[in-house]
Amino acid sequence: MAADRPVAWGLRVLVALAVLVSGAVHLWLVASQGYGGGTGNWLATAFWLQGVGGIVLGLLVLVWRSPLPLLGAVAFGAATLAGFLLAVYLPDGLLGVRSAWSGWPELVSAATEALAVVLGLAALAAERRRAPVLV
Repeated sequence: MAADRPVAWGLRVLVALAVLVSGAVHLWLVASQGYGGGTGNWLATAFWLQGVGGIVLGLLVLVWRSPLPLLGAVAFGAATLAGFLLAVYLPDGLLGVRSAWSGWPELVSAATEALAVVLGLAALAAERRRAPVLV
């Protein structure tokens, strides 16, 4: 039963912060920096979706006690970080988009996405443990 499941609130707050910051950086990049090359570009659309999705997911981690938002945070962090790393290290980038370790947005995003994966897995493990039964 969900009410009987322990909740790792400290880890959930950290996971939520990591996902929220990653989402906010993506929104900042596309809205104020014109990242993505203008309207109609798939990269701009992807950044808008990642930004909004990160904010929604961060809030869900805090309000929904299910393991599903934590799994979503892990997947969000892993997929976003993998996409960035492919864009940096593949010879032609990711689907023709090249990126670089060139400033604070890349460093903050990479760090928060890695934290979302690690802390999300830690929260899942902590919540999977059963609370001791007191007689």
